[in-house]
Amino acid sequence: MRLTMVGTGYVGLVTGTCLANTGNDVICLDVDARKIQVLKDGGCPIYEPGLTELIEKNVEAGRLTFTTDKDEAYREADMIFICVGTPTGKEEGDADLTYVMQAADDIAKVIKQLGPGQTPKVIVVKSTVPVGTTHSVKERIQRTVGNLPFSVADNPEFLKEGAAIQDFNYPDRVVCGVEDERTAELMRELYEPFVRQGNPIFIMDVRSAEMVKYASNNFLATKISYINEMARLCEAYGADIARVREGMCADKRIGNQFLYPGLGYGGSCFPKDTQACIAMGRNAGVEVPISTAVHGLNQSQRTFFFNKITEHFKSEGGLAGKTIAFWGLAFKPHTDDIREAPAITLMHMAREAGATCRGFDPVAMENVEHENPGQFELIDDMYTCIKGAHALVVSTDWDEFKSPDFEKVRSLMSAPVIFDGRNLYKRQQMERLGFDYHSVGRAPVHAARTSH
Repeated sequence: MRLTMVGTGYVGLVTGTCLANTGNDVICLDVDARKIQVLKDGGCPIYEPGLTELIEKNVEAGRLTFTTDKDEAYREADMIFICVGTPTGKEEGDADLTYVMQAADDIAKVIKQLGPGQTPKVIVVKSTVPVGTTHSVKERIQRTVGNLPFSVADNPEFLKEGAAIQDFNYPDRVVCGVEDERTAELMRELYEPFVRQGNPIFIMDVRSAEMVKYASNNFLATKISYINEMARLCEAYGADIARVREGMCADKRIGNQFLYPGLGYGGSCFPKDTQACIAMGRNAGVEVPISTAVHGLNQSQRTFFFNKITEHFKSEGGLAGKTIAFWGLAFKPHTDDIREAPAITLMHMAREAGATCRGFDPVAMENVEHENPGQFELIDDMYTCIKGAHALVVSTDWDEFKSPDFEKVRSLMSAPVIFDGRNLYKRQQMERLGFDYHSVGRAPVHAARTSH
């Protein structure tokens, strides 16, 4: 099939590349000429393991091209996937649909130019949008094209940053919201190569498909906030959240995914989608107390953890004049995405309290400097980053942080103090090595103070 991806962000680029890899002819369209030039030059504007190589393969095969020309992108396309951003709008939680509607207007102009006799194009909304948006896209296009044929669909994405290629090629499920059988058959044909292992393609109504994405992400966000709430109780009563989690997750009804205590969720999906559910409830006059609590607890988790840091330094006059090192700046490993990253929030808090903040991340430092110019000292080596630091905060669970040379860490730091926001290290080991150690949902270790 001839496909067009509107937007070369995370969703559009991964989707377009993977669909090209199964033999489709794909054009990726973006208004950002710089991004398109990077792609044409063989680069990739985002970090995603395996994506650059897959782009290169399909470009060489002639199945994947990049353009800023809307007419070129839309004219011959059988299906057009709208994969543009839907950032939070002026009203908290409401999605800003400016880019979605602009794409709809541009598509409508081309359909009108083609006139009668054209094969109906399918416009697929792949961006995460509030329920009812796909129908709004349809109505907006129809106002321009009148009775000229086209159809719409909603096809939410379920890609985890850092594992997006695997997720797309081997999906748990494919969800397609459609209004007619022709569109349903086209969607089945497109996705059949990806579900040969037996996982389902769900064909449903458009509004339900739009809601599936929000309901799924909101539920996963709920699990994260729930385990962090349990971690707070564990700290208060002297229990160990790691052991509590083991006992919980042995129950098949509960499972073990997304039940890891830490600094809370970040990134582009969970915070935005949880707030969108709250906004949809507000707009419809429906109370959503669970979603509201999930978002509130997640945001307060960073303050809860930061309070451990300020409490530790209270006897030393606070954080003013201290140097705090951070390992991990992206919101999760295997991505350079710093949107809603807990580390960035904590660094701003520490800086406002008078501390100097240093940071190391394997791939995200360029984005940190771009978004926070001159505010943090970014170091390109994890051990150099901690030299002379009064404390280390482990804020992202990259593999290289899981088994560091602790003797080297201790010798480099001004004081052997670790705040582990990802529970990577064993308390007994920290005590044996003489660290003051604070984690999530477990009792602190005060070995360094004892040794003095």
